[in-house]
Amino acid sequence: MSGSNSPSCPNTGCPLQAEEEPSGQSQPWLQDCVVSLSPCADLLVVAREQKAAFLSAKWRTDDSGREEMTLAVTWSGHLSTDEGERVSSVIAIPLASQKRSSTGRPDWTCIVVGFTSGYVRFYTESGVLLLAQLLHVDPVLRLKCRTYEIPRHPGVTEQHEELSILYPAALVTIDGFSLFQSLRACRNQVARAAAAGSDVVPPPPLAYKKWGLQEMDTIVDHSSVGVMTLCVFDQMKNASILGGFHASVKGSPPAMSQFVTVGTGPYAGFYYAVEGNSQPLLSHVALAVASKLTSALFNAASGWLGWNKNKNEEEAAQKQKPKVEPATPLGIRFGLPDSRRHGESICLSPCNTLAGVTDDFGRVTLLDLARGAAIRMWKGYRDAQLGWLQVQEERGDREFSPSASLPRRHALFLIIYAPRRGILEVWAMQRGPRVGAFTVGKHCRLLYAGYHLMGVNSVTSQGWQLHTQQVCLLDPTTGALRTINIPFHLALSDKKNERARDMHLLKRLSAVLKISLEREAKSVLLEIKHPAIKKQALESLLSNRNAPVSCLTNVTSALHDALKQQGNEVEASLLQLCSSQLKLLQLYSDIQQLQSAADTEACSGNVCGKTHERHQTRLCCLFFAGNFMFWGCLCGKSPTHKVCDTLQLAGISPQQLLSLLMSVWLQREKEVLQKPVETVRNLHTLLIALSNMDGAVEESWDTQSVSPWWQQVRFTCIQSHNAAAALLAALVAHRAVTATPCQCGRLFGLCCAGLQLQSEWEAVSLELEQWVVCVRQLEDVLVLQTLLLVPSPQGTAGGAVVQCSIKMLQEGGTGGIADSVSKWVFRQNMAPERLKKILLRKETQDTGDQKEQKEDREEAEKCQEEADRTAELLLAVCQRFPDSLSPDLLFAHCCWEYVVQWNKDPEEGRYLFIAVEHLKLITSPHIQLGISTMMWSTFIVKRFSAAAFLMEKVSTKRSLMSTAMTSFLGCCVQLLQILMEADSAMEEIPTPELSVEEVWSGAEGPASIAELALEQKGVHYPLVQHHWLLATLLHAAMSFSVKVKPLSLFDSKGKNAFFRDLTTIQLMPSGDMDPGLVSLRQEFLLRVLTGWVQATDDASCSSPAPAFTSLPSDGPKADWWPSLCMDLGSLLQVNPDILRRHLVCELYNQGLDLRAEEAILQVEDKEVLGSHLLVLTGQRLSYSLLHNQNQTQAAMELLARLPPTLCTWLKAMDPSELRCPLVSLSKTSRLVSHLIEMLPENHAQYSLALHLLEAVDVLSLSNED
Repeated sequence: MSGSNSPSCPNTGCPLQAEEEPSGQSQPWLQDCVVSLSPCADLLVVAREQKAAFLSAKWRTDDSGREEMTLAVTWSGHLSTDEGERVSSVIAIPLASQKRSSTGRPDWTCIVVGFTSGYVRFYTESGVLLLAQLLHVDPVLRLKCRTYEIPRHPGVTEQHEELSILYPAALVTIDGFSLFQSLRACRNQVARAAAAGSDVVPPPPLAYKKWGLQEMDTIVDHSSVGVMTLCVFDQMKNASILGGFHASVKGSPPAMSQFVTVGTGPYAGFYYAVEGNSQPLLSHVALAVASKLTSALFNAASGWLGWNKNKNEEEAAQKQKPKVEPATPLGIRFGLPDSRRHGESICLSPCNTLAGVTDDFGRVTLLDLARGAAIRMWKGYRDAQLGWLQVQEERGDREFSPSASLPRRHALFLIIYAPRRGILEVWAMQRGPRVGAFTVGKHCRLLYAGYHLMGVNSVTSQGWQLHTQQVCLLDPTTGALRTINIPFHLALSDKKNERARDMHLLKRLSAVLKISLEREAKSVLLEIKHPAIKKQALESLLSNRNAPVSCLTNVTSALHDALKQQGNEVEASLLQLCSSQLKLLQLYSDIQQLQSAADTEACSGNVCGKTHERHQTRLCCLFFAGNFMFWGCLCGKSPTHKVCDTLQLAGISPQQLLSLLMSVWLQREKEVLQKPVETVRNLHTLLIALSNMDGAVEESWDTQSVSPWWQQVRFTCIQSHNAAAALLAALVAHRAVTATPCQCGRLFGLCCAGLQLQSEWEAVSLELEQWVVCVRQLEDVLVLQTLLLVPSPQGTAGGAVVQCSIKMLQEGGTGGIADSVSKWVFRQNMAPERLKKILLRKETQDTGDQKEQKEDREEAEKCQEEADRTAELLLAVCQRFPDSLSPDLLFAHCCWEYVVQWNKDPEEGRYLFIAVEHLKLITSPHIQLGISTMMWSTFIVKRFSAAAFLMEKVSTKRSLMSTAMTSFLGCCVQLLQILMEADSAMEEIPTPELSVEEVWSGAEGPASIAELALEQKGVHYPLVQHHWLLATLLHAAMSFSVKVKPLSLFDSKGKNAFFRDLTTIQLMPSGDMDPGLVSLRQEFLLRVLTGWVQATDDASCSSPAPAFTSLPSDGPKADWWPSLCMDLGSLLQVNPDILRRHLVCELYNQGLDLRAEEAILQVEDKEVLGSHLLVLTGQRLSYSLLHNQNQTQAAMELLARLPPTLCTWLKAMDPSELRCPLVSLSKTSRLVSHLIEMLPENHAQYSLALHLLEAVDVLSLSNED
């Protein structure tokens, strides 16, 4: 419904899909239902008796293909749970979203339902019960809500959110903040219970206030006005009335909550509850205290005298119903007495100062709540329904007003729906006229919520646009839900209401423009009085695509003449707008005639057509205007001098024309490069012609100073991202500064041949020197842009291609060029080693391999050719930027780019790995140290500490996400290793000096990564080594799935030193460690060695990071793990020889005898090792003689001939401890031989070893036979 001056009632709402009612029903079904609409108009609740239906907004496409919003039933069912109870009131409250990205849309909507049993229940949109509470034993009469409103004026009390429930003699209020939090918690708990399949835990009861409304016969409706503070005069008046002559007055007026009720005896009652006090009025305090004392004494006396023999029966009956708190009595302050009038409903205004009341006499009364008085009354509105509409002043209304800087005003309208007359009226407040009336059905329902989203406050509401409807009308006969919108200007007085008439004229003009009637459009435009609407109408006329140019010119000219006749009364801005538009229209006509005479359609017909369409909508658009004016001249199809003369006569400044020419030249780069000779010649002609215009080049300018005219050309080229077109324009402009007409032909040949013109140009002035620098910069940008436009391989990340221009590179600082190339390297997914070969110019092509691979696929050859071309292009860029793209600087930026991309997506572990590889390629230890320090402190240390604490808490065997964690910890180890090596090498190598090319020395912007790296402080080597030690232990634990608490391997000093700034000096562990701690460390290292031996012989064990190319020696199978464990043993005060002996035993246990023999050479205590190997040899022989299912006859005979001592010893061995029991006898024989060499002759088990050697030899000979 549109609430403008138009008396029509268009249906702009959404249809309602409802179930069909029986045809024999005389009254519409909606009249007997309780209806509530969410303020967001996305949920409608219809309830009757025990049933209810929830209708949600959905988009659908009708038969004509038009999309429209509909309300369809999403849930229906029974709401009553107790026998005999019925739905008496319902309200839908949208709850605000707590997400930062929210823009004012509700997160979900809660349906609050009141029942005749006194229960209040809260439901979700799908009918799930969240909370139910019995607040009072009487039926619920009305539910109302108040949400947060931004105070429009300073000093206005900020109202808090609140839900109020009215009973026949009590009023319950629930704080909105606590209700919001409780509902969110209940909804989350229900969702978790549904997902887990468990029962819902009953939520705690809501906290509320209950007031017993006294001294009023019947109450049928109420309004909670909110917290208010009386002025000092009203405070003294009330104190005198209530307390008499000797009443005392407090220093500050108390804050009170105001409630207004309607009913009978009196007709309207005003109640005030003082905030913070349980009892607002002094007259009731004594009564309440006496009542409580009397009840307590009576209960005590009844117990003494034996009067409570039925107490148990009463308690049992009370347990069946929830306990209901008694109401705090609240006396009426004053009222509007009218014994015959019965109030039916009250509707509070959005500003909380007015209220509309309906009664059984068919009257609508307007109450001033601050004064407590009726200030207006309407008659003849029986069974009326009320609503309020608050409209904010439009931004355009104050454009020509002297009070434009003041805050926008608000207008208040009262909506009255009279169902018996079938009319909807709109009245301006407080004493304004009726501004609108609409004929509607007699069985509609006016839906006015009076609140917005719950959960909004002064902080979260900033930047929000609340998408709420204030008043809607539901028509059950057609199923249409119509919104009511009223323009602000209807609240103005009749003298200022000319805008309403102008708005009608504007709508009429819009209808006239659809059929292109020039005469009617002119008359309508001239009738409009308001300047803002007249300007809007003129813009609407000029933006009409269907209107011909002649029509636009005639109408605009008529308006211009009319404005000039008005003299000083007309607005200067409107007159200037008409004048400028007339000039543009005349210019358009003149140039179009020139192009038509020269037959330019063959060259630029599409351009002219597009210009004709788009030029009408955006006459001042830079590109389309320049396209229309100059593209024909650049193509050589339009007379250049005639066009320039026409443009000069139009009054357009040469600077604006130059801007238009450069815009079309740069934007149409592809077309320019298709015909470079012709377009360059025409551009030179146009530049010369524009330069000769009056006001172009200053007459006082000489070649020894900078010309503003040519500076404009340079500035445009510097900002352009089209480097090729900008370079051609710079070359042409450079020559145009000094060249004579006879030199132009030679210039065009040089431009088209691509020769270097700098050698022929002599920098004899500041102007020419700036052109030389500009041309050199554009050449560099062109080469760099060519590299950046190389397409990325399929499947690689990186996003859009970065645009390149001189201005962008200068604003990027000294590292802007390297930063652009590093982003290109990331998009190309170029390996660090390949980049190193290109930068060092060592990349060679093997011709012999190419001959052998002639039969390969053509795609591989194309890929190789593209890679070669890419390498050559990168070399060309590096040659043009030898300082900005030095190897160390480029590797530093590539390292930083990859670690930044890894920080954005930590799941891509290969980014961090490649970043570390780039870091390794930096030759300067000073830059390497600074980059490593920044990487560690910015991106790594937080995740590293989180990983350490996680492994400390979850000390179980790790399987989930072990690959990503292992890769990350491996990169941390390498990063800290690089940091230590760079710190050690800094003293031997001097600090590098960074520089940039002379032509790019004027760059302004942030410092490069290398410069920031050189500014970093030095690190504390022991602290770095301490972190490297922890990272290595974590990496080892993850690589071999060792169950350990890593931080428990360090003492308190060591734990406190972790995750500190590497540049600070910390108290490090020193001296001998606790033996128990050393034992834990030794056990961990022994398990790591065991895991390495198992992984070496395990074919299924692979690299921890198969998703990207890792180092050749990386992974659990790497050969450097044993030596690393030995180094760790030295740092952790663990005896390395124990580790070596354990490694030898584990290798033999795994059946890797050859590796074990190599490891034996490093063992110092051979005697202890021999004792361990003797047991392992016995286990192997025991398996061959006693536990092997394929036992031979010779083995059984040998077992019978063995000495009893040896036989008993072999039977005591447990071969199940061997991971590889099936070992050849030759390997076992060699093991026994080494064992005898290790054991001295006086050893207690030396004779046993000899027996073992003899048994193995006999068994070997029997197998050979």
